Amino acid sequence: MVFMSGGCAKAIELRSYLRLIESIIMPTRSSSPFASGSRVYLRPPRPSDEAAFLRAARASRSLHGRWAKAPSTRTEFASFAKRFGGAAPTHIGFLVFRNADDALCGVFNFSEIVRNAFNSAYLGYYAFAPHAGGGLMTEGFALALDLAFRRLALHRIEVNVQPTNRRSLALVARLHFFCEGYSRRYVKIAGRWRDHVRFAMLAEDWSRLRSVVLTQISRRG
Repeated sequence: MVFMSGGCAKAIELRSYLRLIESIIMPTRSSSPFASGSRVYLRPPRPSDEAAFLRAARASRSLHGRWAKAPSTRTEFASFAKRFGGAAPTHIGFLVFRNADDALCGVFNFSEIVRNAFNSAYLGYYAFAPHAGGGLMTEGFALALDLAFRRLALHRIEVNVQPTNRRSLALVARLHFFCEGYSRRYVKIAGRWRDHVRFAMLAEDWSRLRSVVLTQISRRG
């Protein structure tokens, strides 16, 4: 089913949180992941991910099509890792890895994190071939929402999806996001302004729906 002065303290709190990420994430898989489920784990990107990430991006060009543009050069990846790896207090990203073999499966990026009265962020995501369609991103999405609402203490997460992107629409449906509207010519992608469907999840929504989503994931897995 689809349902369609304090500011400075918050900024310091988020910077401390991001420094904590850097301190607890070690350069080997033997360290504890930042968030872990039965099939996948999440952690922020780091420079040592470059080779695996760029291979996955190249292999996924057909899958991404006009829906997503993953970093595909060393310069683009370095910028991505700096922006979403903890250097900026307004952005945090997580790579999705399969528990069984550490295969890189996808990405979740929280951007434009605004605190105070808004306390919200935008969420973008994409899977890497050949891991799309197997339920790994669904579990990763649930872990990402746990991080957003429990660790980042956000109030609202917004996701915007092109109306012809059936895979992405199905994913937000499985997570029970609420549909809030339709944004015409919302973002320019591949040289064209694209319409998007606007979805959102509130902290109180996730508190109520989390057990439902996790039950559905366990049955699929």
